[in-house]
Amino acid sequence: MKETFKAFVVREQDEEFTGALETKHIADLPEGDVMIRVDYSCINYKDALSVTGNRGVTKEYPHTPGVDAAGHVVASTDPRFQEGEAVVVNGFDFGMNTSGGFQEYIRVPGDWITPLPDGFTTFEAMAYGTAGLTAAQSVDELLQRVKPEDGPVLVTGATGGVGSIAVALLLKLGFVVHAVTGKEAEVDRLKQEGVTEVLSRQSFLDETARPLKKGIYAGIIDTVGGPLLASVIRSVQYGGLVTTCGNVGGAEMTLTVYPFILRGVRLIGIDAVQLPIAERVRLWHQLANDWKLPIQEWVDTKSLSEISNVVASLLDGTHQGRTVIEI
Repeated sequence: MKETFKAFVVREQDEEFTGALETKHIADLPEGDVMIRVDYSCINYKDALSVTGNRGVTKEYPHTPGVDAAGHVVASTDPRFQEGEAVVVNGFDFGMNTSGGFQEYIRVPGDWITPLPDGFTTFEAMAYGTAGLTAAQSVDELLQRVKPEDGPVLVTGATGGVGSIAVALLLKLGFVVHAVTGKEAEVDRLKQEGVTEVLSRQSFLDETARPLKKGIYAGIIDTVGGPLLASVIRSVQYGGLVTTCGNVGGAEMTLTVYPFILRGVRLIGIDAVQLPIAERVRLWHQLANDWKLPIQEWVDTKSLSEISNVVASLLDGTHQGRTVIEI
């Protein structure tokens, strides 16, 4: 194990935040039970916020972001993890106020670590990342109440990280999928993948504020939040289920209680940050086996030095799909 290593570090100067490659020492890492050599990380919207100085994500700088990491154990005082074992780290405080995955080595508590299923590579784990885990949670919740024969399922933000994986999982499981996107250029691609109907975000936002509309969808996987969620929830069938996991469209929404008390609609919040390790193990096993997708074919691979460019595309809305960072 090297004493020094490469890391992407964000620093603040004169209220401006810039990220660059730096050399760090092993002693710079936080205390923890397990040292991991990182093979891959990936970029999420939360990482983009951390890189640009959002204090709601990261309170103190300098900081190395990256809320996802996959690699191999190089040293451990936790008997649950052995040298050479392939593991993934995400959730909890990792990459937010604790040094994250955009570096060659990390040191974390054992309680933050999930062993990878047999045959599942560290690259595949980061091709999914937190986005894939969140999509898997959403689909898993939906399956508790909705079956393919019940009717179409709507996915909002269908070209984003969570949305695109949710669409693929639903199609693999035999659902008729409708999608909402604000990117007209992506309509043909979504249809080629098997999406039955692609709807514009604005078409929902421009509609009248009737408390209920025709019940079309057996379920909805929402990744956007805000007014869009308030609009689409009015089109859920009796007994349908809606999951929500994002707030890129806004943290607040205005709607009536009628979908809930007249149609028995259930609204389920999805959180991948505090998800217990046992649930993570179960969902990663699903993604590695019955729900396995050719996801490695859909990702763009970048280096640590290219993180700032990817962050810019995430924040201006031009980023598509998943980006894996090869460490």
